[in-house]
Amino acid sequence: MATSSVNGTQFSATAAVTSNGAKPNDAMVLGNNFQTFLQMLTTQLQNQNPLDPLDANQFTQQLVQFSQVEQQLKTNQQLETLIALEKSAQTTMALGYIGSKVAVDGTSASLPQDGMATWSFNSPKPATATISISNSAGQTVFAGNYTLQTGEQKFTWDGRSKDGTKWPPGDYKIAISAVDAAGKPVAVPTEVTGTVDSVDLTQTPPVLSVGGQTFTFDKIKRIVSR
Repeated sequence: MATSSVNGTQFSATAAVTSNGAKPNDAMVLGNNFQTFLQMLTTQLQNQNPLDPLDANQFTQQLVQFSQVEQQLKTNQQLETLIALEKSAQTTMALGYIGSKVAVDGTSASLPQDGMATWSFNSPKPATATISISNSAGQTVFAGNYTLQTGEQKFTWDGRSKDGTKWPPGDYKIAISAVDAAGKPVAVPTEVTGTVDSVDLTQTPPVLSVGGQTFTFDKIKRIVSR
């Protein structure tokens, strides 16, 4: 809070409640305080004792304080405007995703009734890998060894474990542990694809719902189709 005073009278740049109960903004309070300050300053200059004049340095410092607070308020207002514009742009972008099929960074995919769960991944080099799938409780329901080629590939799972057990529909996670020909670990990022069916605009940034899962913009890698 910035305050200034003339002979003990203080002026505050913080908001106060007006007589009608409304809360004025900071710029209005600052403007009213500044006008009062100038009126008191003028009155005191007109009635000062010539043998004991008022300290000009004190007035200069107080004017500088008011100027600094005014500049800070203007900066805050400009930042608020930029934030509002950014939110508007994010909202427009989010709504444009509805109905689009997107690829999203992630390990979870949905297994539909009588359908397949599908993941995409990108191996930077040829590798051998153990691919395992776990349910929401963290239980491994499938695991197998595979040879990976360089580039983008897909892995589909029909919901059955190696012993033929059929697992119920739901969300399942994939984990890929890969090594190259020299036995060195290879990082293999995974992604899932799905259709954006809704957008939650109450979140900042907006959250997209893809196949029952929620993702922010930074998780979307590309639009597969519209």
